[in-house]
Amino acid sequence: MSQLYTPFRYDFVGSFLRPEYLKKARADYEAGAMSAEELKKTEDKAITELVAKQKEAGYHVITDGEFRRATWHLDFMWAFDGVGHSKTETGLPFHGEAAMIDDTYVTGKISYKKNHSFVEHFKFVKQFEDDNTVARQTIPAPAQLYAELFREDNGKATRAVYPDDDALLSDIAAAYRQVIADLYAAGCRNVQLDDCTWGMFCDAGYQQFLASTGAKLEDEAEKYLQLNNAALEGKPADLVVTTHVCRGNYHSTWASSGGYAPIAPILFAKAHVDGFYLEFDDARSGDFAPLQFVAPGKKVVLGLVTTKSPVLEDPEAVKARIAQAAELVPLENLCLSPQCGFASCEIGNKLTDDEQWAKLDLVRTVARQVW
Repeated sequence: MSQLYTPFRYDFVGSFLRPEYLKKARADYEAGAMSAEELKKTEDKAITELVAKQKEAGYHVITDGEFRRATWHLDFMWAFDGVGHSKTETGLPFHGEAAMIDDTYVTGKISYKKNHSFVEHFKFVKQFEDDNTVARQTIPAPAQLYAELFREDNGKATRAVYPDDDALLSDIAAAYRQVIADLYAAGCRNVQLDDCTWGMFCDAGYQQFLASTGAKLEDEAEKYLQLNNAALEGKPADLVVTTHVCRGNYHSTWASSGGYAPIAPILFAKAHVDGFYLEFDDARSGDFAPLQFVAPGKKVVLGLVTTKSPVLEDPEAVKARIAQAAELVPLENLCLSPQCGFASCEIGNKLTDDEQWAKLDLVRTVARQVW
């Protein structure tokens, strides 16, 4: 078993642009023109090729690029008992484009099914580990599932099954603890919790919404924090868990805006994770000042290179920003990555495959020069 642990000096968030032949295969499967077995063979081929490219690019972490998923988060949730979904009619309100992803809602008490599909997904990637690379499994954070169950009209179905939060939060945390235990048993030692809820809390629009309901941002954020932490109770000491804070990533569009100040004293100081993958690719993410709240010893992966545009950043400008961040977090605790994945949803962001790898080459080159 590889003894490498993320994050690395140069790293990435996890999702990659799907090759066209994979997109076609998934479309054929949805249309009934391809069997599940044929689709899996196509996915296996695409993932095998992707891992080879990740290694060729010099990276020490490997993922499946989320190639078996329609979206970065919902496929994971659908594998739980008590969670259903259906095609959306309106889409989620991203800036510039509606994100057309399924509605996801409660159908009964939430519990973990044995043989969660993501455990099998991990096993396939793990076979490619070697002395220089380790497999990481990305999953949506527990708080993300909780938030999803109250999006739009979903809350009505949720409250029909869970009249109050206590049982719901307990069931979500228990389901996550079990799937994390199964991932560990499968040899996983690196889990990444992807989480848009913290970006939501940073957004002025959402803050105004909370105020209109009489809720306090600090109280809501503490609830989300405690849920995420509860899901990690009893985790093995050698299981590294990191979290990626996202502001939405759909076809190069975004959902929320705002710096980390409103949530930094809660998330950065109290989250039971080993590191934070943070977006800092544009003005929407704010400045580095909130990093002062990062608990001692925690790793911070600076997402200074955007995946939303093919334009390459100036390497010297990236180095200068790393130096600024190092005034608040020791340089030895900093790393570098793109700000998000390249294809959080199957549609992918607006850049080519070559442009994707050019971004990763830039990240690696800069990191090697800095560290």
